[in-house]
Amino acid sequence: MNTDKDPIVAIATAAGRGGVGIIRLSGEESFITHFLNEFFPLDSFKPRYAHYRQFKDEDGQVIDDGLVLYFPAPKSYTGESVVELQSHGGPVILQMMLRQVLKVGAKLGLRLAEPGEFTKRAFLNGRMDLSQAEAVADLIDATTEGAARAASRSLNGVFSEKVREISEQVIELRALIEAILDFPEEEIDFIQSTQARKRMDRIQESFTKFRQMSKQGSILREGVTVVLVGSPNVGKSSLMNTLSGSDVAIVTDVAGTTRDKIENDIQIGGVPLRLVDTAGVRETQDKVEAIGIERTLQAVEKADVILHLVDLSSQTSDEEGQATLSRVMQRVKRGVPVIEVFNKADMASSYEEKENCLYISAKTGKGIEQLKQKLLSIVGWESNTESLFLARERHLQAIECANEHLVLARQFIDLPNPALDLLAEELRLTNDALGEIVGETTPDDILGMIFSRFCIGK
Repeated sequence: MNTDKDPIVAIATAAGRGGVGIIRLSGEESFITHFLNEFFPLDSFKPRYAHYRQFKDEDGQVIDDGLVLYFPAPKSYTGESVVELQSHGGPVILQMMLRQVLKVGAKLGLRLAEPGEFTKRAFLNGRMDLSQAEAVADLIDATTEGAARAASRSLNGVFSEKVREISEQVIELRALIEAILDFPEEEIDFIQSTQARKRMDRIQESFTKFRQMSKQGSILREGVTVVLVGSPNVGKSSLMNTLSGSDVAIVTDVAGTTRDKIENDIQIGGVPLRLVDTAGVRETQDKVEAIGIERTLQAVEKADVILHLVDLSSQTSDEEGQATLSRVMQRVKRGVPVIEVFNKADMASSYEEKENCLYISAKTGKGIEQLKQKLLSIVGWESNTESLFLARERHLQAIECANEHLVLARQFIDLPNPALDLLAEELRLTNDALGEIVGETTPDDILGMIFSRFCIGK
């Protein structure tokens, strides 16, 4: 059975060919010392210096030349002693190196690392908190420059600092409350003398800002799935191509050209968006087209935003559009916004604009910028991202849980006779919810799930 004390090894560089490949080992100092003596007999290594060495197999044949770096505990990535072997980055070379490392280390208990195990050990050894550990994976997976910068800020502790600032305010107020619980006759005076309500105001003000920043960070990390729906030949594929800046979807005058959903990842204002072009929704006897329509409706169920397109140039489009919208809305998740977009404005002789609708031409570009701004606005995106950090869904859940307890705490403190015991308990629960973000109160099974999604070698 694997344990967190086993020495571990993995290829730390990405799969494929590269100029440099890295094999990383982590374990207790006694293991690292023993391994280096076995792999490089009669040799020694100065901490944090690059040493040029030959890497040999069990027969003494040279596998490759490269560098050896030694980082003694606790000043290493994992908090354990770490060794990195840097060779040329060919897949064959790295596999030969890894096999030899495992042969040498087998009798010392060395095993292949599990996904995310190096970073998990960094967390368990206090080198970083849980939100910082998650930021490592987010930085690697970032799809936009804004997401990468926000992940870097999270890794550097910006997210954690915000959590701890609010947590400290909550703890201070809770400490005052619990100190007075032994003197119930002083409850009213306590609320007034300690300015408890003003303290609560400051906590809620800080928390509201933090909550909004977290939602912005979640948009940067998760992106937004935008599904284009409408009757056949209303211009969904044309709009897909216009927003993508390339011909990712086939466009013809033949209704029903798009038989299956087409996806493409784009950026608008630094926000990652996944565009999903879908088959036109209509009644059909065509079995292939019917399958495409059902897949359209399945995509609708996963959408964050629906763009419902209507052909402005067609006299019958409005009636068809409403029929399409009615069918689509049966599959839309509650709360998902639907933007009604009238396309082909360049082909319409005249039209009267409806409130809260957009009028565009995917062909000429008319109204496209307004559509982009509408998309950002409707998902709650704000342009000022200088201090943003990334936030995951589990972070948002913990924040909403903390918010619920803060609301209850507010109610208890505002009573004519404040319920101090209930107030103290709600503040404790608020702090517990915040602690889940940085890993202070996170169960082991959640930790396992988080790190299992990391790449091997990190």
